[in-house]
Amino acid sequence: MRAETSAMLTLAVPLAAANLLQMMVYAIDVMFVARLGVEALAASSLATTLFGLMMWCFSGLTGACMPLIAAELGRRKHAVREVRRSVRMALWLAVICGLAGMAVAAQGESLLLLSGQDPQVSRTAGRFLMILLWALVPNIMASVLRNFVSALGRPILATLITLLAIGVNALGNYAFVFGHFGAPALGLDGSAISSVITACAMLAAYALAIQADRRLRRYHVFGRWWRPEWRRLGDVVRIGIPIALIILAEGGLFSSAAFLMGLIGEAELAGHTVALQVAALAFQIPFGIGQAATIRVGYHFGARDNAAITAAGRAALGLAVGYMAVPAAIMLFAPLTVLRIYVDPYAPANAAMVGHAVQFLAIAAAFQLFDGLQAVLAGTLRGLQDTRVPMLLALFGYWVIGFGTSITLGFATPLRGAGVWTGLAVGLIVVSALLGQRWRYRARLGLLPR
Repeated sequence: MRAETSAMLTLAVPLAAANLLQMMVYAIDVMFVARLGVEALAASSLATTLFGLMMWCFSGLTGACMPLIAAELGRRKHAVREVRRSVRMALWLAVICGLAGMAVAAQGESLLLLSGQDPQVSRTAGRFLMILLWALVPNIMASVLRNFVSALGRPILATLITLLAIGVNALGNYAFVFGHFGAPALGLDGSAISSVITACAMLAAYALAIQADRRLRRYHVFGRWWRPEWRRLGDVVRIGIPIALIILAEGGLFSSAAFLMGLIGEAELAGHTVALQVAALAFQIPFGIGQAATIRVGYHFGARDNAAITAAGRAALGLAVGYMAVPAAIMLFAPLTVLRIYVDPYAPANAAMVGHAVQFLAIAAAFQLFDGLQAVLAGTLRGLQDTRVPMLLALFGYWVIGFGTSITLGFATPLRGAGVWTGLAVGLIVVSALLGQRWRYRARLGLLPR
């Protein structure tokens, strides 16, 4: 256990740091846009909700290359050809999915109007999406390369490149939102332009880092990029579609909560946006542990070492449980401190938004443990290449139980926004319990290698 915990930490720490830094990339957008007013923040919230949902789903689909790479390395230490095939086909999927997502984002205003959002906010969000959609393909491709470098034992590269992205995005927002360094003051559109520049910079940085690293360069992941590997593409799609649907189930629940908040009121939506940023920031640590668990469990899965699979799962779950008490305490006892990262909580203009955000953070504190557990459990099962049944469990827990509770409490009781967040908590609790049972009975269910 000590050896496995050490190996898990070696992967999880830089991955979690990269996840936190990635959230800071998004947080920078919120910081700048929040200063443009509540309407701009609400429009960007709806636009980035749609964009982010597609990006994370497609990143989950292409992210199936991670357990495949880990399993190949577990079977053979130098599986150069097999790893290259997995990365190449994942990059193919990144381009295909990104183009499809761009077509959807181009219809953003119409989709928001269909959901019942305010026409002016929908119009602004639609214009924002018409620029932001150009970041989709480079973002998904960068995600594939991040999975590759992490599975090959170079997760620190993901941390450093994401740190670079923070600087690029901050400078871009500073220049294009308010008009500095000789750039025009474009307001909300300027933030979208900055996001596109940041995505392209991240993709270029990964490509340069892979070519500069001796161990990574020997896999020649950009060689013969035009050559299809249909069987490996089928493997990525087979494992990746359920992963994408799990992300869609969870992300869709939180995204739908944003649309529900938009129906309740602008102040509730703005408060939800800021509170969700804080909760998402806390989530990045167990998410990084879950990614590390996918690699470690996947490696032992390929090596057919069931005892090591058990040790890897226990190490990951122990790390997650030990961590989640910290953000829960901060959200409960010092909510204004974390809200100051995004907005001025003492400004009179922000009073209604901050009041709702504090209320939502109190509920978020209650479900932190379950949020971390479901992330890690999903990662361990992914390492076993078990994704189809977890997808069904997630769909049931998030949408039948969680979303049903959100609608009922949000619109049939006086709880309103707090009722919507209570539904989010219920969904996370149910899914973590269901995934926990599947991991516990993995041998009986035939999930372990023979």
